[in-house]
Amino acid sequence: MTEIDAKIDSLVPAWLYLPDIAEMLDLEVTKVRQLVKDGQLIAVRRGENRALQVPAAFLDGDKIVKGLPGLLTVLKDDGFSDEEMLEWLFTADPTLPGTPAQALSENRGTEVKRRAQALAL
Repeated sequence: MTEIDAKIDSLVPAWLYLPDIAEMLDLEVTKVRQLVKDGQLIAVRRGENRALQVPAAFLDGDKIVKGLPGLLTVLKDDGFSDEEMLEWLFTADPTLPGTPAQALSENRGTEVKRRAQALAL
């Protein structure tokens, strides 16, 4: 859980506060904090009150986007910081097309994970 710089902040189109995520997932806020601590979600401090927020693209209705936790593990194992993961996930890749986060939400997670694994090579 870190603070975010303006460049990465501008890449992410929408953010959600942890209590909003808890409501969407029908969980206690403490459980959402545990998801962040376990690396299944990335939360950063942003805004005037420096509240923890998660990119809205990480949620699909009442669940975490399929494949996201595994992808975050691959990136973390490759040595990516939370900020670097967000930058990679939300930077457009014309060969996908779109961003890796967008491809993940469109059920193209296998290709996104393959690309993430290739980053370590």
